[in-house]
Amino acid sequence: MLNCWHLHLATRYLRGGGLVLHATEGVWGLACDPFDPEAVGRLLDLKGRSPGKGLILIGASAETFAPELTAIDPALAEIVRDSWPGPETWILPNRRFPFWITGDHDGVAVRVPGHPQARALAAAFGGPLVSTSANPSGLPAPVSSISARSIFARDAGRIDYVLPGEVLEPGSPSRIRTLSGEAIRE
Repeated sequence: MLNCWHLHLATRYLRGGGLVLHATEGVWGLACDPFDPEAVGRLLDLKGRSPGKGLILIGASAETFAPELTAIDPALAEIVRDSWPGPETWILPNRRFPFWITGDHDGVAVRVPGHPQARALAAAFGGPLVSTSANPSGLPAPVSSISARSIFARDAGRIDYVLPGEVLEPGSPSRIRTLSGEAIRE
């Protein structure tokens, strides 16, 4: 069950440039405001992730990504919408996100998660959120809040809030697909 107080605290931290650990469908995620370059920089530094790789964004509904969806063929947009909510990340044409989100790519990776709490977090925030796996690059992603917290224990001051929750299907990260049907990650 979603706790409104926890969502309120999490969004307060996000709006203040904070980093929030949260559950997703298969792994724990690390969220921040995609339009805050300092927050994104902290997240990339914490993960040891190259800025060139780009980051995945989540939204509460397909409408969150309306500018990107209207930039593609309506039939393809319908396929994308029909896959949400769920563990499907799509690479769409970028219409408004800064280079620190897209990295070295022309497109932007977006999804509407199948995890109700992750959607509620994006809804409470009022827009898209960065949501990347809560692990240092190259290491396995955590599937419990305990393992997510322990990964960043030495950096406790860098994680601003942990939203209580559980993953739905431990160990199953989202699939990433291009509009041409290519699977970047299964």
